[in-house]
Amino acid sequence: MKLTKYEQETIINFNNDEQEASIYTASPQMMRKLDALAAAYPEHYRVVGQTEVSKTYSCEKHLINLRKPRKQNEEHSQWARQRMQKMNRHKNAGNL
Repeated sequence: MKLTKYEQETIINFNNDEQEASIYTASPQMMRKLDALAAAYPEHYRVVGQTEVSKTYSCEKHLINLRKPRKQNEEHSQWARQRMQKMNRHKNAGNL
């Protein structure tokens, strides 16, 4: 069964009384990320349920992280752009 992009949702659920968070996802991209975390850190991330199109994971709620957007000034953006161009030139020079 193939889901539309709209149906490929991710829901994170936790409350103040419990230490665990529940993560339901039908997004293949999010499933790959969470599967990798569950494989690398089985003491923190677990698959607790799955259907043919979705999976439910459990993790400690302190691992859920919400951050403010990062501010970048134009000077830093220009520096990063030049650095990436230099890296690409170096990489491409080795392929010739």
